[in-house]
Amino acid sequence: MAGRGDPPEGTPEGLPGGEDEYRSLVFDEAFVRAAHLQEYSARERMGEHALAVRSRPGPARRGSGQALLLVLLILLAFGTAFYLGLRNPYQPPPDQPAEPLRTTVVPLAPQGSVPGGDPARLLAHSPAAAHRTAAAGINLPIPARTLHFSEGQIVTALSIAKDYLVASSLEPDVLAGQTVRPARLLIDPDQLAQFDRSVDRPADDGRHAVAAWLVRFDPRRVTVAAPAPRVQGTLGFAEVAADTLDVTTDHTFTYVLRPARGPATAPASLFTVHRTLRLRFDREDLRMHRAELLTSTVEAGPQACGADTAGGLAPLLAGERPPAGTRPVLTDPYATGGPGTAALCGALDPAAQPRP
Repeated sequence: MAGRGDPPEGTPEGLPGGEDEYRSLVFDEAFVRAAHLQEYSARERMGEHALAVRSRPGPARRGSGQALLLVLLILLAFGTAFYLGLRNPYQPPPDQPAEPLRTTVVPLAPQGSVPGGDPARLLAHSPAAAHRTAAAGINLPIPARTLHFSEGQIVTALSIAKDYLVASSLEPDVLAGQTVRPARLLIDPDQLAQFDRSVDRPADDGRHAVAAWLVRFDPRRVTVAAPAPRVQGTLGFAEVAADTLDVTTDHTFTYVLRPARGPATAPASLFTVHRTLRLRFDREDLRMHRAELLTSTVEAGPQACGADTAGGLAPLLAGERPPAGTRPVLTDPYATGGPGTAALCGALDPAAQPRP
């Protein structure tokens, strides 16, 4: 006998519960939650709602969140790159403290009276006859890059060295003892205290001889006359470390001098200064256009042995002769390649004197 829920003929086709086209659909919980419409409950429909259904809130849109996350990632990337740039291990090292300048000043005494006469004639009959005039005699070598310095940086270092030679050896006001500013502006700040003490309180102690920093004559005794000084010499460069470049200078300067208190027609004389310098540059020095002076050796004459050259050069002028005494080894200030003597005084080679 058929059950109460089942008709004798079975469930009619097409009626609820029958095998129809929708029987395969399964309305699981996920499907229900995804529906955009939700029917009000019986209690809710008894209220004042006009609609039998209400809209369900759709799932949160993820597009705006993803865009915000992308922006945050970009900002984080830029911040990281900026931080690493500030801490770049390949940035130039900090400026290194400069060492004190080591100085040597050697007066060269003549063998007899100092030759005098017309300036042009004196120069024509001296080793300086073929030398060029003033800064034109300071020629830069052909630059070539080193392992850690470019060709442009080499040119900059050589140019600073030339500027210092001009400012300290050829500037008229510096030669006349009226100023030291042109040379001072090119010195590493760490050496300025030593430089200022050398100018204000010179001493022959291997550190504070003003003649090692610049060429200066006592204006009460000497006048630098025309023509302009003659110059001959060489410059060289070498990389000594990854961030350090050395420049060496070796030049002879020939000056025409007259007595400061004599007549304009007084005989002139020649005075020769052989300067060898070693200058050091780091990358900050190149950027700031300055130099660190490591060593300075000066041989200058004619001067008397025992003359106080710490505060400046003390030339013997035309017709003057040094006091009698023992003559040291002959020294030629026109011979390049380093100082010719390490003594406290040298003898000026007669070949270095004019023969008018």
